[in-house]
Formats: sequence, C-alpha cells, structure tokens
Amino acid sequence: MVLPEAERVRWGAVVSEARAGWDAAQDRSGVETEARDRAMVGLDRMSMGEVFDAMNRADATVAGAVAAAKAEIVGFIEDALPRFARGGRLVYLGAGTSGRLGVLDASECPPTFCVEPGRVVGLIAGGDSALRKSSESKEDDSNSAAEELDALGLTEDDSVLGIAAGGTTPWVRGGVTHAARRAGCVGMLSCSPVEAPEGVEHMIVVRTGAEVLTGSTRMKAGTATKLVLNTISTALMVGSGRVYENLMVDVRATNAKLRDRAARIVVELTGLERARAIELLERCGGEVKTALATELAGVEPDAARALLAASGGRLREALAKGTK
Repeated sequence: MVLPEAERVRWGAVVSEARAGWDAAQDRSGVETEARDRAMVGLDRMSMGEVFDAMNRADATVAGAVAAAKAEIVGFIEDALPRFARGGRLVYLGAGTSGRLGVLDASECPPTFCVEPGRVVGLIAGGDSALRKSSESKEDDSNSAAEELDALGLTEDDSVLGIAAGGTTPWVRGGVTHAARRAGCVGMLSCSPVEAPEGVEHMIVVRTGAEVLTGSTRMKAGTATKLVLNTISTALMVGSGRVYENLMVDVRATNAKLRDRAARIVVELTGLERARAIELLERCGGEVKTALATELAGVEPDAARALLAASGGRLREALAKGTK
C-alpha cells in the first residue's frame, strides 16, 4: 500500500525523532546501578522461595552501604540544620522512584513533627501526576526543574537535595546546579559514584551495587534512598527541637492512632493516669508539648506556650526556664 504524501511526511518525522532519541541516549553501562549481577542470571528459573532468599540477601547489604556514607550524610545534615532552625526549608528533587520517595518523606513530616506544610518539600519530574503515573520522559530535560525551584523563591536558609539512583538524571543534575546559585546548602544523593553536578557541595554516594533485577533501582537503591531520607529529615527535626528524649512531642493528633500516641506520650513523661492525660490534652488544644510544659512546669497552658515560644519550641529548654 502506498501512503498518502502527508502520511509519509508524518511517518518520516516520527522515525527521525525516534532515531534522534536513540542517538542522544547516554551509554550508562559504567553506572554501578545498571550493572548485572551474574549470580542472578538464573532468576527466571528460581522457585518463589529462592527468589525471596535472593532478594532478602541483597537487601541485607543496604544498611552497610548507607553506613559507609555516614560522613557525607552527616555533613549535609550539619550544613542544613542551622538553616532549617532559622525557618529555612528542606527541598527534595527527584524523578521516578527517587522523586516519589522524596515526596513521601516530605508528606510525612507535618503529621509526625507538626512542621508547617511547605517546610519540607518534595518535587518530582512531571509534577504530582507522576506520583501515580510514570512520566520518565520528563526526567531528560535538564532545564525544567528550574521553573519549579524558582517558584519556591529559594534563599540562603534553604537546603536542596537532589536524588538520582544512578546519578545521571538530567532533570535532577540541572536542578541542583540551578539551586546552588540560590540555596545555601545543596547536595545530591546517588547510589553510584558519579561526578558531582556543578555547584553541589555535598555529594552523598551510597554504593548499593547491582540489583537482583538488573537496573531496577526501586529495589536496593530505593531502599537505601528511603533510609537516607528518613535519617536526614528525622535528624533535622531532632536538632531543631521537635523531639524530646526519643518521643515525637510535636505529633499532630489528627486521627485515633495519633491521639492515642499523644496520650501515651503524656502518660509516659508525666506519670498521669491516661484519663487525666487526655483531659490535660483537651485543655491544651491537643498540643502535646504544651500539655507537657503545663504539667511539668506547673503553669497554665498559655504560660506553657509562652515558655515554649521563648525557648524556640524546645521542650527541654522550656522546662529548664519554667522550673527555675
């Protein structure tokens, strides 16, 4: 069949575009997360029990890989902490699984630590729709993250962490380079050793190696990323006074589970009976730190709030002031 002229032109354009895409594709065979684990070449012939064992053995190596990157992770946290304590933001920037993990960690901070929405931000290539529907083509544009970062109005008190398992994602690399001209603390997390993007001071490399399923970085690399992001966000909250001992005293009691946790925290730290602890929380508007300061400093809720405000929200310091 002979195609009409218009169809031939259209088809020629499609083929040319596809060929250009292949020609532009970077050879990533040297990226560790793309390597093939030769011990796993029989994966498709394994029993389900054997598949489980293979994945479990691989997963057991992740914590060690994270531990080996301690200096770089702590370096980023220590640079970000004073900025965050002054009211700056923590911004995650990623594509695909990396982006989803960043958004996940950011979304969990308000209910866990009562941190204001927008203090921990997760940006993903392709926008929020990419959380449910893959939009991998968006990650190839090294310039498009700039617009989203500029919309945040980054300042010296903000910290930005790019996340890319293989370390080569143009959207992330271009984004952190752009952020480095505006934010005070900029880092990048990769699971393969790569050259740091321009302007990035904190290059965090967690070498998770080849995946059981070659190139599937939602596996070991994804697990490592989740561990690192948990560490960074939780450490910032601890360092900025949102934790007392090892209790989440800034928890936002927005459902039955969290109301129960709030009551148990008050019981644990004050020795009150549960019913009295709940009464105290109700009197304090459900604010755990206010309830604790009220009971332990022996003041009224408004005075407890004033103590906390004068102490930068740090319960330990508020109690020291209130008991002098």
